[in-house]
Amino acid sequence: MKKILLVEDDKELNEIVCSYFKDNGFEVVGCFNGLEGLKLFEQTEFNLILSDIMMPQMDGFTFVEKVRAKNSQIPIVFMTARDDKFSKQLGYKIGVDDYIVKPFDLDELVLKVGAILRRTSVKEREELICKNLKLDLNEHMAYLDGVELNLTVREFDLLYKLLSYPKKTFTRSQLMEEFWDYDSSATSRTVDVYMAKLRDKTSKCTGFEIVTVHGLGYKVVLND
Repeated sequence: MKKILLVEDDKELNEIVCSYFKDNGFEVVGCFNGLEGLKLFEQTEFNLILSDIMMPQMDGFTFVEKVRAKNSQIPIVFMTARDDKFSKQLGYKIGVDDYIVKPFDLDELVLKVGAILRRTSVKEREELICKNLKLDLNEHMAYLDGVELNLTVREFDLLYKLLSYPKKTFTRSQLMEEFWDYDSSATSRTVDVYMAKLRDKTSKCTGFEIVTVHGLGYKVVLND
């Protein structure tokens, strides 16, 4: 059974979300601020974290930064009323995997969490291997048929993200927010240029294809 840590200061919402996830086959531990959440995280092994941003004692941004300093792999999802661009940019920059704006549909939240947990079975490994391609997260290096593949840091990060979530479509805006931070010169065309470079450099990889999703962005499709 997958175990979720819920950090949400609204007690009524906390109880509702905990109850709903339990009814859908998850184990959930709820708490009411980032300080409590950090103590629970240090004491217990969880598969995923759901966290609000605006909370007393320790806000969500600080909480996520402290979690990421200890664990770079556990999926973290912000669920918050803050829908501004700055909050989203900062969230992705410090390491959240997804961002859900309140009010949200509980069924959609459960489905999203389930999908993230399925995809992160690959992400949890320090080495990501896809047929003749190996990505080594510790070295931040890629190897094709055992030979180093010349990728920039940003190209590696983009490819690792896509391969960690096969079949998931990432919009150009999502990729810009996560990988270009506050670079005002970056545009959707910048993303397209990087994807073209990645396709060219990984053209001899047998395990996947980088697919353009018309009008949205990109995803990786694994080859059988």
